[in-house]
Amino acid sequence: MANAPTKPTTPVNKESSSASGAFATLTIPICIVVAICIFVFILGHPSHYKGGDPANEPNPGDLFGTVHKGGVIVPLIMSYLLMVIVFSIERFVVIGKASGTGNVDAFVRRIQSFLNAGNIDGANAECDKQKGSVANVIKSGLKKYREMETDQTMDVDQKALAIQKDIEEATALEMPMLEQNLTIIATLVSIGTLTGLLGTVIGMIKAFGELASSGAPNQAALSNSISEALINTALGIGTSAISIVMYNVFTSKIDKLTYAIDETGFSIVQTFAASHKK
Repeated sequence: MANAPTKPTTPVNKESSSASGAFATLTIPICIVVAICIFVFILGHPSHYKGGDPANEPNPGDLFGTVHKGGVIVPLIMSYLLMVIVFSIERFVVIGKASGTGNVDAFVRRIQSFLNAGNIDGANAECDKQKGSVANVIKSGLKKYREMETDQTMDVDQKALAIQKDIEEATALEMPMLEQNLTIIATLVSIGTLTGLLGTVIGMIKAFGELASSGAPNQAALSNSISEALINTALGIGTSAISIVMYNVFTSKIDKLTYAIDETGFSIVQTFAASHKK
């Protein structure tokens, strides 16, 4: 009994994987450097402080000076926020390209319509118009469909299985590209909160140190320490919240694309099995 071939009929471009890895490698240090520059040269500009001296209190209502007083943890959390923004934009672009040039749901309906009519060439043409990862996987299945029509070594069930395996393997090669860098966003969910908590602890240690000092505590220093703690808490929680939202948005989009592939792939297999049964 012949075995179903295990190699997908459509080769998958692997350049995007290495490009995405290089993008992440460059983005992380660049975000850290940019965050430090913003902290030092923009937030720490003398114009935000009384008397033009960063050692003094921030001007009343000056948000930049207030954030700058959050201490050395602030630029680190800011770099996390920049990473979330940059990687989110990158994922939007990648997932948008994977979806293709048109609406994915409409594309699936058109493919199913062609399959129901037995028009495989029309379905192939639709994939060429749609482009993207979803269309690539479906086109791979349609190409295998054509190959199985001329194969004389397998029965109908084996041929249907071969088509199904081809679609699954093409999906396994295409879809992981969409999940790249999502791990970084998911990691920022945790370390954003933890780094903010670290800044909070450092600020509270300073505050209690002021309270424990001999004589009357320096009210300005005590206020700065408490302000540092709260600023780091706010930045850490805000960064984590944005990371969670972005991560859930992207996983939802990827799940939608995967479902579209599964639905169309099932239609291809069922169409072949129904039209070739003797």
